[in-house]
Amino acid sequence: MRKTDYAFWTFLLMAGLAGATTLLNVTQTYSATSSQNSELYKQLDLFGDVLERVRSDYVEKPDDTALIEAAINGMLASLDPHSSYMSPKNFRDMQVQTRGEFGGLGIEVTMENGVIKVVSPIDDTPAAKAGLMANDLITHLDNEAISGLTLEQAVEKMRGPVNTPIMLTVVRKGKDEPFDVKVVRDVIRINAVKSHAEGDIGYVKVTTFNEQTHANLVKAVETLDKQIGPNIKGYIIDLRNNPGGLLDQAIAVSDDFLEQGAIVLTKGRNNEETQRANARPGDISDGKKIVVLINGGSASASEIVAGALQDHKRATIIGTRSFGKGSVQTIIPLGANGAIRLTTARYYTPSNRSIQAKGIEPDINVEEAVPDDMKDKIAAEKPRGEASLRGHLKNPDGTDQTKDDDLAEPSGSSSYVAKEAEKDTQLQYAINFLHGTAKGPETSSAAPSTPAATPAPKSGSDNKAPVPSDDDKKVTPN
Repeated sequence: MRKTDYAFWTFLLMAGLAGATTLLNVTQTYSATSSQNSELYKQLDLFGDVLERVRSDYVEKPDDTALIEAAINGMLASLDPHSSYMSPKNFRDMQVQTRGEFGGLGIEVTMENGVIKVVSPIDDTPAAKAGLMANDLITHLDNEAISGLTLEQAVEKMRGPVNTPIMLTVVRKGKDEPFDVKVVRDVIRINAVKSHAEGDIGYVKVTTFNEQTHANLVKAVETLDKQIGPNIKGYIIDLRNNPGGLLDQAIAVSDDFLEQGAIVLTKGRNNEETQRANARPGDISDGKKIVVLINGGSASASEIVAGALQDHKRATIIGTRSFGKGSVQTIIPLGANGAIRLTTARYYTPSNRSIQAKGIEPDINVEEAVPDDMKDKIAAEKPRGEASLRGHLKNPDGTDQTKDDDLAEPSGSSSYVAKEAEKDTQLQYAINFLHGTAKGPETSSAAPSTPAATPAPKSGSDNKAPVPSDDDKKVTPN
């Protein structure tokens, strides 16, 4: 293939991207001079030269598709940590995640000793109806051994078109021999919202912002309101370790508790791209007190919700500083070639503050109590935060303290959360706060041996929170 062929291919790619951007109503004025165009074509020729040299001289025959995908991804990754290329498969996986439903079995699984281990079956799904149980080990799929597959590959095999069957070979403790279970796939919906009553307080955990989040949150609040009754003290909205998701869902969730005013402002490269989302009348909690829990794992859409409710003084934010991802990514499909995720705007809270590389500071800073056997491990980890990501966008006001990466203050904080509710320092403090029994900075009574709750430090203070490493076992719904 000649250099001009590569230049022509790249031109078509650029034209395709421009077309996709137009469909998303993103307006951009091109005023490149002929000299700028000439320089661009020289660079495209350089790309063609390098590609041809790799194809002809590399020690092993390379995969042309993989080379092009790597080149595209490298270009996008050089912009910021959140822009990237998605292959067709990754694009489909992303759509499943944001849609919140797919054809599957309805079990949460992890990989253990080379086989699939059932973490738990999801209620009212094919897996639950077929009798699968927590801790079951799945060794074969349609009589083919799982050994050698990754967790992602095994999950891909278990997912599939609705109403199609799959045979699982199961090993169960207490059973002498493996046995087969036939399961017929059905539509599985990922419930991003889990809730329960904490006495006279409604607890709502939001794990992600997919297409189901707003609707599931409304149902959860309605159920808790009926379950607890008129004496309900308020609601705890737990956004800890929620990595974000869809912008429109973050707006809808914020709107659920606001009667009026701005929710979020998004500002692109040009002034005409600025957009503002406003709340509509109606509060699903009927004005009850709201506490929002955040930590170093609360990012993006989670920070939009926390920032909106904080600025309107609709909720008290408790926990530790959030991750600090204040940018918006647009997914631009490329037909059969996958899609690109491109950072197209920054978002601002209603008071016009950007949390990019800074995070949301809680109204009341409460550190999660860490067990003694985990303190050394957590202390050795650097706090999570946008400011710690190489190539991150700077905060527009220039106060993210990232001029010297070695000395920069991480924007995030600890993401550790105790598994047991009674040991969850931040949750217990929130419950006491809604009951009016939470103590001040010097005499916090959230839990025995619990760090005292303190007013949130100013951004850029010396208070730093350690962060645990990621869990080695990845749990995947299918």
